[in-house]
Amino acid sequence: MLQRIKKYTDNTNFANAVKATLSCVLPVFVLAQLGHFQEGFVIALGALLTFPSDVPGSLNHKIKGILIAIFLITGTNLFLGFIQNYTFIVYPALLLLVFFFSMLSVYGHRANMISFVCLISVTLVFSHSYTGVELLKHCGYILLGGIFYLFVSLLFYFLRPHRYIDLQLADCLRLTSRYLKLRGDLWNTDADRSKIIEKQLELQVEINAIHENIREFLIRNAINSNNSNQNRRKLIIFTNLVEILEIALSFAFNHNNLHQKFDSHPKVLKTYQNLAYTIASTLKKLSQSLEADSEYIPDNVLFNALENLEKVIQKYQEEVGKDQAAEGVLMLKNMQHYAQKQIEKIKVIEQALTGSMNPEILKRKNKEIEKFLTPQNYRIGTLLENLSFSSTTFRHSLRLSITILIGFIIGKVLPFQNGYWILLTIVVIMRPGYGLTKQRSFERIYGTLLGGALAFGVLYFVQNHYVLGTLSVIAMILGYAYSQTNYKVGATFVTIYVIFIYGMITPNVLEVIQYRVLDTLFGAALAFLANYFLWPSWEFLNLNRYLEKSIVANRNYLKEITVYYNEKGEVTTAYKLARKQAFIEIGNLMASFQRMKQEPKSKQKNMAQVYKFVVLNHTLLSSAASLGTYVQSHKTTKASEAFNIVANSVIRNLNLVIQSLNSKSNFSLTEDEKERLDLSFTELKNIRANELKNDGIDDEVFRQKMEEAQLVIDQLIWLINLSENLLKVSKTLQKEE
Repeated sequence: MLQRIKKYTDNTNFANAVKATLSCVLPVFVLAQLGHFQEGFVIALGALLTFPSDVPGSLNHKIKGILIAIFLITGTNLFLGFIQNYTFIVYPALLLLVFFFSMLSVYGHRANMISFVCLISVTLVFSHSYTGVELLKHCGYILLGGIFYLFVSLLFYFLRPHRYIDLQLADCLRLTSRYLKLRGDLWNTDADRSKIIEKQLELQVEINAIHENIREFLIRNAINSNNSNQNRRKLIIFTNLVEILEIALSFAFNHNNLHQKFDSHPKVLKTYQNLAYTIASTLKKLSQSLEADSEYIPDNVLFNALENLEKVIQKYQEEVGKDQAAEGVLMLKNMQHYAQKQIEKIKVIEQALTGSMNPEILKRKNKEIEKFLTPQNYRIGTLLENLSFSSTTFRHSLRLSITILIGFIIGKVLPFQNGYWILLTIVVIMRPGYGLTKQRSFERIYGTLLGGALAFGVLYFVQNHYVLGTLSVIAMILGYAYSQTNYKVGATFVTIYVIFIYGMITPNVLEVIQYRVLDTLFGAALAFLANYFLWPSWEFLNLNRYLEKSIVANRNYLKEITVYYNEKGEVTTAYKLARKQAFIEIGNLMASFQRMKQEPKSKQKNMAQVYKFVVLNHTLLSSAASLGTYVQSHKTTKASEAFNIVANSVIRNLNLVIQSLNSKSNFSLTEDEKERLDLSFTELKNIRANELKNDGIDDEVFRQKMEEAQLVIDQLIWLINLSENLLKVSKTLQKEE
């Protein structure tokens, strides 16, 4: 029981919810005892407004982000409070402020959250009317609340400075485990492989997001704290997790062929599937250990599963005969090699986690590590570059500004009790994309109605203020804890605690809440309609950009693999950066496809072709990673001229795909290029054989090198086929636009 409670409470979202609740409850509780409830309430409001800007990252960025938010929140309250009674000034000022704050989101996630709290501040200004000294006092209490929240946040940080990154790494281990588990599911004879691949692509989006969070935290700390041993351990865990994902991508098995090959030997593939599941479950155990902050005790379960596979391969060879089993054994050895590479990486993670790692490894410096951070450019030019209808942020900012202005005017003209609640609902619900706005609209309405029903049920039986106060604190924590992971549940608990608070301070609570529900419904309807009719950002309008970026990233990754195969030596930073970008862009492409699926059917243009493009692109990344992993992990010979001809043809095809996505012209390989490529395919193996024979090597070495050549050639042929299919799909998309 205690373990289950710990699981739900010892996480980042719950810790943030506790921070927010403490920052709000303490000022109200303390000052209410001294007869200053109103002042305590405003301080709590300042803390609550500041809370969303507390975005995880380096301590320096955390403090700067919160201080900027406090300054903007206080300044907004002061400025709008001063002019709100001047009708002819307040309308244009409101429009410009909302537009400016919304545009801040072009600077990344932290700026996006600061933008959000500023927009909330704009809407809440109209819930009260202060002038003169009263306005200055009100803004002073808002400022004090923000500073108090900063103090509480820093207190939490210094009490457990490493807990955030531990939980992030635990999540990364868990998601990677789930990804590998899905790969294991592919081995079931009745597996719906297209559905599993779609789930893997969706999971890639989550993995990319958590990779970015971890990079930001660990690399900034490595730069600013002289790279402590503890930070290095966590960097080692993280880099090995990235490599585990790359290895997983690099081994794309033809499951149909393998099932046909081993139909009469089902135990072979079943044993391998058990090994795959064991690898996934070990990562899950590592995740649970890190999350629970408990001692991890390594075991031999991975090596035992690997040994079982070795025994099964030997038995298969004995039953079938050495010559007849040769091809099957080669396939199985390839699968075994993949599992060994994964286990090696997991063992490194275990050593880093248990502190048994070689001290020399920890002393190594991470060269050019800061290059792996996603750069954040805060120059004014970034804002100016986005002031056009081609920018999704600009369209959203304009749409939100006009919707807020319409909501404000309607709140003034029609007999709404609290027009500011309409504005608040619009800000909370409205998102750049139609799909997410629609989803949040329904979830907000659902949460409001369900939370209202539950809260009134409690109020009917309970009038004791101490009990209601306790219940409101619990509901507040749960509301903020779930808001990031399950908005429907979060909205339900937020509604409950708001009603409990009104139940304690307002005698006519039923009437007040009725208006809140109406305001919520009206605000949600405005947000929904605005996203549909006011310069909507339909996903098909931006899809080409994601398609192109993903192809460019894959092309650059393949270029780095080709360079490495030709030059060998240590894996370069450029290679790792290209790999990172390829992973990120395939995730971004899938996220765009997911958003398109949430939009109206009439706006889901070329869905089948787009999905085919996504899958082909993911398979191409997998094949490129396979080639890269093989070249890194084997003592390969010098790349042949034929290899470079074919590799350059794949890169040329990808360049043609990029050109095809960018224009209406048709592109294809020249006749000369086609002739050279055909020659390379037909002669590739012969060329490689002649090159090796001229080196004067013995027969055994020749056989090994030819085996290498065969594996590389197979990947090249696959890459060419994939790139040609991508070119065909891109031309189809171009014709149907």
